[in-house]
Amino acid sequence: MTLRILQLAALMLAACDPVPTGPTQVAVLNGAVHVAAPPGYCIDTDATRVAANAAVVLIGRCTASGIVSAALVSVTIGRPASAGVMLAAPQVLASYFASAAGRKALARDGVAGHVLLQDTVTTKDWLLLHLIDISAGDYWRAIAGMNGRLVTVSASGAIGAPLTPDQGRRLVEATLRALLRANPAKTT
Repeated sequence: MTLRILQLAALMLAACDPVPTGPTQVAVLNGAVHVAAPPGYCIDTDATRVAANAAVVLIGRCTASGIVSAALVSVTIGRPASAGVMLAAPQVLASYFASAAGRKALARDGVAGHVLLQDTVTTKDWLLLHLIDISAGDYWRAIAGMNGRLVTVSASGAIGAPLTPDQGRRLVEATLRALLRANPAKTT
């Protein structure tokens, strides 16, 4: 009898957790880049925008179960050859973003004084920025090159449930790792 109750409880819990609401990987720009979501997140194909040479893909939590943080992850893929800026090394790009011109480029409203660069983390292939933007709040952004295109990843929490800096960084890094796995021969 106890086993039967446990089985019914498991079925009821499973019914409360809906099936993922979207794909976890899509190819964009005629297959130039494969966008992959981190575990627990799905791609919102309705909100994804693809132009002739660039794309913006939005990723959100697959279910409302609370297993992963409620967040919006955006993946922006630039024009062909836009990853050329990474050839100078991520450290050079980090120096640029520390300047007034770089902060202006990062600011959601285009005002350099409205964004504060909290931290930078670099490897030979990517740059990770911790930012506080007057318009967007506290968030992380990763910049990498894939298949000759500049790719940026950022993550923001839900309204009323912001991500902590550690949660934001982990989510951006998980997304970047998923992208790198989906594009193994295409990294720059």
